[in-house]
Amino acid sequence: MTSRTAIAAAALVRDGRMLLVHRHPRREAHPDRWALPGGHVEPGERPDEAVVRECLEELGVRIRDPRPIPMTVDQPGLDMYAFLATAWDGEPANTEPGEHDDLRWFRPAELAGLRLAHPESLADLVAAVAMAEG
Repeated sequence: MTSRTAIAAAALVRDGRMLLVHRHPRREAHPDRWALPGGHVEPGERPDEAVVRECLEELGVRIRDPRPIPMTVDQPGLDMYAFLATAWDGEPANTEPGEHDDLRWFRPAELAGLRLAHPESLADLVAAVAMAEG
């Protein structure tokens, strides 16, 4: 039986921009690439609970009412659960500098020029910003 890894990630969107974190160059998985904040779903935890916990740990914010969104990821053994977040308590900051060395807000047109952890998800990221605005 193949082991599967469940990941929950958040697309925080505000004012037509999406927050991405830059994965530290020393990270084993997807080093030196931009990604949505998030992480592993722990045993007994639902993906929506995991994404709230991960955003609190990594960004210092408590997201409210995360909504599931499609996210294309072409990585065998990985189950990606992505959520759109348009409301949260606090101001996002890099509270896990060992995991990320930067975080920034990007407009949809800027996303294509980035080295993304999952470039196959580009259309989904752009769609998430449009969904938040609509």
